[in-house]
Amino acid sequence: MGLTSKRRLWYLTKTRLSCLKSASFCTSAQNDAEAVEIACVLAKEDWKRLLETSAELKNKLNPETVHSVLQQNSVRDAKRLLHFFNWASHRIPNSPNLDSFSFLAIILYNSKLFRDANMVLDKMVRTRMPVQAVLGSIIRCYKEYKGNDVGVLEILINCYKKMGYWEDAVYVFLGAKEEGFSPGLVCCNNILGDLIKLNKLDLFWKVFNGLIDAKLVPDVYTFTNVIKAHCRVGNVEEAKRVLMEMEEKGCGPGLITYNVMIGGLCKSGAVDEALKLKKSMAEKGFDLDVYTYNTLIDGFCRENRFREAKLMMTAMNRAGLNPSHFAYTSLISGFMKRGNMAEAFRVKDEMVACGIKLNVFTYNALVSGVCKAGDLEKAKALFNEMVWVGTEPDAQTFSILIESFCREQNFLKAYELVEEMKKSNLTPTVYTYNGIISGLCHCGDLERANHVFEAMIEKGLKPNVVMYTNLIKGHIQKSRFEEARRILDRMMEKGVMPDVFCCNTLISGFCKAQKMDEARSCLVEMVDGGLKPDAHTYGAFIHGYAKAGEMEAVERCFKEMQGYGIAPNNAIYSALIDSLCKVGNVTEALSTFRCMFEQGVLPDVKTYTVLIHGLATNGRINDAMNLFSQLHDKGIVPDVFTYTSLISVFSKLGDTKAALNLYNKMCQKGIAPNIVTYNSMIDGLCKAGNIEKARKMFNEISQKGLAPNTKSYSMIIDGYCKSGNLTQAFRLLDEMPSSSVPPDSFTYCALVNGCCKEGELDKALSLFSEMVQKGFASTPSFNALIDGLCKSGKPNKANMLLEDMVDKCIKPNHITYTILIGHHCKAGEMKEAEHLFLEMQRRNLVPNVVTYTLLLHGYNILGRRAEMFALFETMAANGDEPDEIIYGLMVEAYLKENNLIGKLKMLDEILVKDVVLDQKWSFLLLDAVCKREEFSEVLKLLDEMAEQGPKLSPITCHKLVRSFHGKGDLEKAERIWESLVQFGWIPNSSVNSIIAKDHDDANCESPGNFPKQVTFEVACQT
Repeated sequence: MGLTSKRRLWYLTKTRLSCLKSASFCTSAQNDAEAVEIACVLAKEDWKRLLETSAELKNKLNPETVHSVLQQNSVRDAKRLLHFFNWASHRIPNSPNLDSFSFLAIILYNSKLFRDANMVLDKMVRTRMPVQAVLGSIIRCYKEYKGNDVGVLEILINCYKKMGYWEDAVYVFLGAKEEGFSPGLVCCNNILGDLIKLNKLDLFWKVFNGLIDAKLVPDVYTFTNVIKAHCRVGNVEEAKRVLMEMEEKGCGPGLITYNVMIGGLCKSGAVDEALKLKKSMAEKGFDLDVYTYNTLIDGFCRENRFREAKLMMTAMNRAGLNPSHFAYTSLISGFMKRGNMAEAFRVKDEMVACGIKLNVFTYNALVSGVCKAGDLEKAKALFNEMVWVGTEPDAQTFSILIESFCREQNFLKAYELVEEMKKSNLTPTVYTYNGIISGLCHCGDLERANHVFEAMIEKGLKPNVVMYTNLIKGHIQKSRFEEARRILDRMMEKGVMPDVFCCNTLISGFCKAQKMDEARSCLVEMVDGGLKPDAHTYGAFIHGYAKAGEMEAVERCFKEMQGYGIAPNNAIYSALIDSLCKVGNVTEALSTFRCMFEQGVLPDVKTYTVLIHGLATNGRINDAMNLFSQLHDKGIVPDVFTYTSLISVFSKLGDTKAALNLYNKMCQKGIAPNIVTYNSMIDGLCKAGNIEKARKMFNEISQKGLAPNTKSYSMIIDGYCKSGNLTQAFRLLDEMPSSSVPPDSFTYCALVNGCCKEGELDKALSLFSEMVQKGFASTPSFNALIDGLCKSGKPNKANMLLEDMVDKCIKPNHITYTILIGHHCKAGEMKEAEHLFLEMQRRNLVPNVVTYTLLLHGYNILGRRAEMFALFETMAANGDEPDEIIYGLMVEAYLKENNLIGKLKMLDEILVKDVVLDQKWSFLLLDAVCKREEFSEVLKLLDEMAEQGPKLSPITCHKLVRSFHGKGDLEKAERIWESLVQFGWIPNSSVNSIIAKDHDDANCESPGNFPKQVTFEVACQT
């Protein structure tokens, strides 16, 4: 482009800009002139008629003219300006500009027309102009008016709040502060209080920090909100610090402040601290209100301290305050969570006796409790009672029932309730769908759960974090970790951010599956996402690492916890103690228990229960009972889980007397047994052969308002089968469908075993066929039938069943092969037994002592001692320890063989290992070695052994010398002694000293000094 062209472009641009400025000035001047003209009309009473009838003035109306009228503010009647603004807004083509709203709002506020100012600002917000533009307009117009009252800004904040635009409301507050116009403390406190209610803690702290920056002095309401915010996230230590700061600054806490602090302490489990604070309040002259007592009652119930909760209720009555629905509902909910349904219903009766009508929340607590106990009939009866007394079930009532029926796989009833819910004009909510999805996930029907999830989305409902968490949990329980991870990713894509509970669910699943690296990755993502791990997070890690035996990693977790400011609590210590006990490290578990006291953490009933159970299951039942007896002195009330853990162990040990004693004590103390308690008792009584008492216990389940489950039926059926009462066993099997209890693999296995035992093979085969059809066929069931067929002399069918197992991809185990090997050995069919033995090893199944015993016995019957010796050596090479039966078979075999070195080695092994064996066998071996006429052969054998390397033990050497001496052949004894000393197998002493020592040992071997022998005999009798 040439110079002339550039100059021409510059000239044209300059000319256009000048024209635009001139036009703008002309337009502005013109608008001002028209505004003056309109203002003159507005001064008259009939202004509206004049404007309506003047086509010229009406044509002059536009957003700029309206803005000029308001900006000039020459009309001193603010109300008339508002009417004009509303009238003009309907007649101009475009909406008034933001400054028009701002000027009018300020004019109205200055005229103390606060409601009208609020209406104008509300309209301004509804224009949905960016908050930055709205605030900028207000500030600009405010400065032009040189105002000094920030009330307009406070009204603007309220407008945004009412519409739910919380981020915009906070922006106005912070933006105004930056411009030097800080809203007052009352406005700030209102914002803080509202943000707390909505759990928008990130915005809460922005406002609070802005309040401090603005040099506003916090008052009792501010501090109370801050305490509430800390308590909301469980940070009670910081909340206590703020409470102390209040008092130091002379800002006396009020009743509400103390109540908030008590609530925070109770929710964090620090009920004793809350109780101290309550006493402090009374000392300071505060009259405690219903909220204070209700909060403490709820706190005690959460900690299963029901006696103290009831005492608090009594104190409440003495203070002239009547316990409310909340207090009673807390008690009912607490008893239900503990499994004490009887006590929960007693509280309900007490409510009715006091003339308090149960509300929907109380009924929901009852319905939820009985549903968790599995008594859906009682839950439905409560539902009907609600309707009868006029308490309308709400969406939560329906949702609880729907979820429970889904968990029991009664989907027909669940969908009937959904329809009933709709008829009651209650639309299924996200919570309702969550109940269905949770129930489906619980019973493992993930396909249907995913289908319901998608159907809910199609209906326009948005899944929440709880629903996503349930789906994640369901997939984790099925070990479908990749799918669980995909659900988490989808959830985040949809803008639903995981919370701590969701992350903990994933972490816990990985830890239980020993996928510690994946769990650690989740923890890193959790922290990066701004979430703070809690005690449950680290509890999962500690449990996982302890289970894997990685105690160094456990120690690192403890340090990491402290780095996050999380002190190990009862839950963490309980998890660690439980994990240590499960891996058999009881000593370390006890050390950890003592460490709790040193750290100032008092164990609760759960911690004691975990340790008691750990001691008992690790064979330290006396220590467990000693610890149990200390609970009363420590003020800790054992619960149903404490008693059940001991009852279970005593039942497994066969000590039904001790188990029954604990059961009776438990009932006397008003602690209702749960289904696990009953199942443990039934199992122990059945194993002890006390089937009558077991049946009484089984019948008691229904009498106590509980429902027997599959395990209950299976154990009593097994008991009847073992006692030979197949009639009763099958009667119970027929009863199961009518009780909505499905039989499982163990149920059928017990019946198959029973039928085989009683010779009812056809019935056993029929049952087995039914098992296969239902997909219940398992290795134990095949084993039971194979054993029955073998005992009935049908080995061919048994072998065919083994092939059938393999075809159905059900893996035979060492028991399967041992049963078949045993049958062939008894029948003298060693070739078949050997074939099975080799096949067993090809499948990487390790033979046990019983397998070896059966094979050795089979060879022994046929006199095939060479194979016996070879198998015994194989057993030793594989590291399998023979028992006294095998040693007996081997000694008998060596005695029949002319194998001096074999006899000597066997004698040496028995003596060295101190095998508990009939003394005749070692005597016969020793006699067989020493009575030989050719003494030179013994000396020659010893020389060969010394040259080849095998070495006799000192105890065997002593026995040889003593045996020759005992036969009256001192010369031979001395020659043997000389050889043994020469080989270095015994020290250089004298024959007489050996004889004297053996004589002393023999004296020690009196009947009172045979602990091992006695133990063995008692064990055999047991």
